[in-house]
Amino acid sequence: MRRFVYRVEGKGESCLERISLNQITTDRWSLEEAIDGCVRAGIPWIGLWRHKVQEAGLPGIARLIRDSGLKVSSLCRGGMFPAASRQAALRKRDDNRRAVEEAAELGAEVLVLVCGAAADRDIDSARAQVEEGIAELVPYAASHGVKLGIEPLHPMYAAERSVVVTLAQANELARRFPAEQVGVVIDAFHVWWEPELEARIRESAGRIVGFHVSDWLVPLPHMLMGRGMMGDGRIELRRMREAVEAAGYSGPIEVEIFNQAIWDQPGDEVLARIKQRYAEHV
Repeated sequence: MRRFVYRVEGKGESCLERISLNQITTDRWSLEEAIDGCVRAGIPWIGLWRHKVQEAGLPGIARLIRDSGLKVSSLCRGGMFPAASRQAALRKRDDNRRAVEEAAELGAEVLVLVCGAAADRDIDSARAQVEEGIAELVPYAASHGVKLGIEPLHPMYAAERSVVVTLAQANELARRFPAEQVGVVIDAFHVWWEPELEARIRESAGRIVGFHVSDWLVPLPHMLMGRGMMGDGRIELRRMREAVEAAGYSGPIEVEIFNQAIWDQPGDEVLARIKQRYAEHV
């Protein structure tokens, strides 16, 4: 496997050796194109999405990633636990088990959990279903060598994507399971606003299994597709990265940007700008 070493003008050996392309940032690229783009750009990690893996074919992509020398920072996503019926819950359980199997075959140590919204108006019941779903999945993930990463989402997504909406809440949920099996994924876009965030990050020590960066634009152009390039918004990314490192996390840092304007730009140009902004702001 090739070894990647990077230098940035004036910085010596750089933290760019930890940068990961979350492939949603170049969504118009196929997974094969994203892998090739990372190799050309000297980006050593890639974060994968299941639908892209399925489009390309799991065995071939696993082999292509191994041959490229890239490392997989995470697979997104499992979760979506709340269900309106027993039958729906069983379908979700089976899909989460498939996600674990896919992560293991791809060499991804972390399966990101987007925990899901309430199937009705009962948000408390939905949160109980999330805990039950994780509890059921933990032994299966452990048997495959995969960690589960609970990713809290911004509260604006509570009604459609996740009832886990703060890092404090994710920490509390993760602590109900062994630290070697269940942790938290800290996404700057989702938690930057949280009161006493640095204290919540300290409470995550030993449980952080992922760190994602982008920026919060003002005004926010779109609820889902409005994430900004690092440095274009209001998030103190370097301060957050330092807090995450002080809590013991030294793993890959994923650049995850949902933004149609960025998707419409040539992928190689996007990767070059990602590296520049990462070095300047992360």
